[in-house]
Amino acid sequence: MPQDITVRELVQRLQTYDADAVVRLAVNPDFPFAHYPATLTEGLDDDGQRAVFIGDGGQQSYLPRPVAVALRWTADTTAPQRQRRTVRATAR
Repeated sequence: MPQDITVRELVQRLQTYDADAVVRLAVNPDFPFAHYPATLTEGLDDDGQRAVFIGDGGQQSYLPRPVAVALRWTADTTAPQRQRRTVRATAR
C-alpha cells in the first residue's frame, strides 16, 4: 500500500547514505528499471495537497537484481551454497 512521506522524512532517510552516492529511481516492480532523477517541482497532488514531484530523467538500465530483491519486487532465487563432499580413497 502506498505511503506518503514528507520532504523532511526523505531528507532524513537520505542522510543515512553516502553523500557522494548517485541517486536512481527504481521504477515499475513488474518490469524493474533504474531511472535518472530530473527536475524537481512543487505542485498539488490529486487530493489538493502540496507535493514535490521528481521528474524522470530517462532510463539507465535494468534494475540490478540484488536491488529488486531488497525492494521485495522479486524473489531471491540465489541457489544456496553447497559444501563439497570429499571422496575417500578406497584400497583394492
